[in-house]
Amino acid sequence: MNKLAVIAFGGNALLRSGQKGTISEQEANVYDTCSKLVDLIRGGYDIVIAHGNGPQVGNVLLQHEAGEKVFGVPKLPIDIAVAETQGSIGYMIEQQMRNVLHKEDLERDIITIITQVLVDKNDPAFDNPTKPIGPYYTKEDAEKIALASGSKFHEDPQGRGWRKVVASPRPVRINNRKSIEALARDGQIVVSVGGGGIPVHYVEKQKLEGVDAVIDKDLASSMLAAQIRADEFYILTDVSKVYINFNTPHQKALDRVTVKEMKEYLADGQFTEGSMAPKVRAAIEFVENGGKRCIITQASELGKPEAGTRIVLS
Repeated sequence: MNKLAVIAFGGNALLRSGQKGTISEQEANVYDTCSKLVDLIRGGYDIVIAHGNGPQVGNVLLQHEAGEKVFGVPKLPIDIAVAETQGSIGYMIEQQMRNVLHKEDLERDIITIITQVLVDKNDPAFDNPTKPIGPYYTKEDAEKIALASGSKFHEDPQGRGWRKVVASPRPVRINNRKSIEALARDGQIVVSVGGGGIPVHYVEKQKLEGVDAVIDKDLASSMLAAQIRADEFYILTDVSKVYINFNTPHQKALDRVTVKEMKEYLADGQFTEGSMAPKVRAAIEFVENGGKRCIITQASELGKPEAGTRIVLS
């Protein structure tokens, strides 16, 4: 039986720094990332692809707000915007993955599953919005929008501006996980939990309803990987390895690291919350819940025997 891997596409798989976000730009980025999966497929892996949607979902919400202001079209809530971007980004990944497979003379079905993810309606995250979405603003523009709409903004830790923040509750359960696993183990490429999944909760027994929030993509992907019994979980980012003492004279790349060591690095504050810390937590959760290993790396390293930082139980 083939190994099963979940691969979480990072933001630069879709939209890169300095780009406007045109369809041609995003398609080229997706094609480039998908082409890096060929070595895994040829190496006997079945794969599930997850992806982020931070810039895209923010842009969709801006479109909704503009439509309401200019044309009187009622704007839709965040869960609907997440669903929209799951469909549009899934379409791009399906199409560009198909183009890659044609070029490589490989045959797979590629299937996007619009995925709902259960969250707890009492999650404390709803009282403390922290998840950035959408474009970067100047401080002055962010204050104007906040005053007009009641939205909350936080300054980007890397100094790129101010972004709108929304609640980011923890995932509790991935819906349709059995079907996702069955399709993947049958050899099909499945795109799932896009943007962390559509956040839903039970407003009463046996009645689901969407909620205004965005789930962390890496945590949801980690949970999916564990729940479908994946062998490996790949988190793609813009660096080849995880570093400690980052951007200092004592910077050190991490190769093979145990969960215990990673927890110690987290406790020491080695990883920033707006960047690597959520990825490290997702890696730890996957391994602690039965996964063999998690690899954090950039797409160009996929398929190499010693690629990235490899987190294992012991």
